[in-house]
Amino acid sequence: MLKERLRSDLTAAMKARDEVRVATLRMALTAVSTAETAGDAHRDLSDDDVMGVLTRETKKRRESAEAFDGAGRTELAARERAEEQVLAEYLPQPLTDDELSALVSAAIAETGAEGPRQMGQVMKVVQPQVGSRADGKRVSTEVKRQLAGS
Repeated sequence: MLKERLRSDLTAAMKARDEVRVATLRMALTAVSTAETAGDAHRDLSDDDVMGVLTRETKKRRESAEAFDGAGRTELAARERAEEQVLAEYLPQPLTDDELSALVSAAIAETGAEGPRQMGQVMKVVQPQVGSRADGKRVSTEVKRQLAGS
């Protein structure tokens, strides 16, 4: 399981005294534990659920780095980017622009969408195929681009 891999990598990072990796993996495991205990009853997360948690945490790091850059806090932005890189090792390879474009084109053909008003139909088809391999904003931008051209 992915959660077990995170734990064993944390132990290895502690032995190697890799401070950024240790802090990042602890944060990730805490986020997973929080997600497991959220709601009415405790539940074990599947690998897909853990992947979702890691995706959200990666997005937080990216947004924080951009905010720190905007505020002129480059040292904090660098730390956030380093944490983002550690988390990215546990996520699937992101979709290339060409792959995303092909998925969106196929979804538009499948749904028969003909314009921006039918963006929701296309997103319902594309999003499960994309999963955590592309940011939702990136997907919606590509859908809008292709629907505007049709």
